[in-house]
Amino acid sequence: MKIVAEKIRADKKLLVASNMGLTEAEGAKFWPVYDAYQADLQKLTQRTVTLIKDYAASYKAMTDDVAGKLLNDMVAIEKDRAALMASYQPKFAATIPMTKVARYYQIENKVRAVIQYELADAIPLIH
Repeated sequence: MKIVAEKIRADKKLLVASNMGLTEAEGAKFWPVYDAYQADLQKLTQRTVTLIKDYAASYKAMTDDVAGKLLNDMVAIEKDRAALMASYQPKFAATIPMTKVARYYQIENKVRAVIQYELADAIPLIH
């Protein structure tokens, strides 16, 4: 599983690189911030994985209390994701023009949308 995760991260970095149009000077500044951001995003991803596992473990015998906890956890993760994006915006802006920062966030959003779609397809609704 670790190999798959590393492959996905490498593919994502290649996708970002091929769509950013960074100069050599921009890249030298951008990539360290990108790597730090990805490390922080990985923490959120791990929390999401834990949330999905908790949901799966409770799915067949879901209670209102468990559903409420899972929902609160999901909302907290999304709040933390928004806060992380906001905290990194000035860091990225210090490395590349704001139009490229916006492009990068668009790429992140598109990658996340694909992942969210796959998760939505795979995770059944509470019954």
